[in-house]
Amino acid sequence: MYRLTSSLQTYAWGSPTAIPTLLGLPATGEPVAEAWFGAHPSAPSRCTRDDGTPGAPMPEVIAADAAAVLGPDVEARFGPGLPYLLKVIAAQTSLSLQVHPRVERAREGFAREEAAGVPLDAPHRNYKDRNHKPELVYALTRFEALCGFRAPRRAAELLHGLDAPLAKDLREVLAAQPSAAGIRAAFTRLLRPETRPTPEEVREVADACAARLAEGSPSPRADRTVVRLQEAYPGDPGVVTSLLLNPVTLQPGDALFVPAGGVHAYLKGVGIEIMASSDNVLRAGLTPKHVDVDELLRNVDYVAAPPIRIAPEKFHGATRVYYAPVDDFELSVTRVSDGQTHPLPGRGPRVLLCLEGRLTVSSTADGQLELTRGQAAFVPASDGELTVRGGGTLVQADVP
Repeated sequence: MYRLTSSLQTYAWGSPTAIPTLLGLPATGEPVAEAWFGAHPSAPSRCTRDDGTPGAPMPEVIAADAAAVLGPDVEARFGPGLPYLLKVIAAQTSLSLQVHPRVERAREGFAREEAAGVPLDAPHRNYKDRNHKPELVYALTRFEALCGFRAPRRAAELLHGLDAPLAKDLREVLAAQPSAAGIRAAFTRLLRPETRPTPEEVREVADACAARLAEGSPSPRADRTVVRLQEAYPGDPGVVTSLLLNPVTLQPGDALFVPAGGVHAYLKGVGIEIMASSDNVLRAGLTPKHVDVDELLRNVDYVAAPPIRIAPEKFHGATRVYYAPVDDFELSVTRVSDGQTHPLPGRGPRVLLCLEGRLTVSSTADGQLELTRGQAAFVPASDGELTVRGGGTLVQADVP
């Protein structure tokens, strides 16, 4: 077992205190949006032993003996790399409205940008790797998000009565085509350069939502979201796009799965994210970063569907396992308080993160490691089965 050091991402939408407090790091006043625990080349974690052996980036640890570290099954299915990435995410303000590509699109897009000579760190680069990026978020606090398209008729109802020309146009589109085709037409109308609304048109919709909210809105959450996004990103078409999307509120312990192709935005909250090992993000708005409308529209799934909430399954009483409908990852959360020894589920390469308390993790092949709040570990497949004892909460990422 290795101790694992995260890589921090200081995006502007992050909280200056949430992740430093959780991980026991000094707060500098700078926003900390994400802490990465994984081997993605954009920000790999560092592995160290308790015996004083010098630390090394996780990709080097894996490359030294991929068969032992990943296990033959994981290596055969995914190649010589960790198939998932675990993160802590802390959104103080909303993230960009975005989509993650399917694996075929990611491979095509990566090859295209490589052939064109676009540097990996270029601001306008869309594809940082060849992988898809389905993801699951597990809420540590109340967590608000937008995820997937509403039913077209419901979106049309929300737009009805808003005294703004843009709202009326979109409602007519959806009323004429109450299907995925109508959602596509409305979404495209908001994003395409030739039909993109002006900041004034967006403001009119936001003002209409604010007025409806003051009068006793039948959909106060949707209207509040529009008003809040307009304050943060005035005039951005993503403000109005929020009316087309499902609102989601997670309470601590709830989990949401976002498939590749699903339009989403995380609005506020702290959570654990697990995803396929990828940094591919195609943005639609609500961001100062690069937006490639054509590439984004090629990757969107327009079928309206309710958000995919993942109900956990219990494992030996102390553990809840969140099985996502993908092969790349699964997440489990173990809470122990009785000082007894509990088995952990999973196999293959595992990342552990202690959320609270003091825990001792033991493996059948490599001794034990003590973890306290904010400390993490990487467990190679060759370390065998794991148990935990003590008092606290442990998050584990592994491969199904």
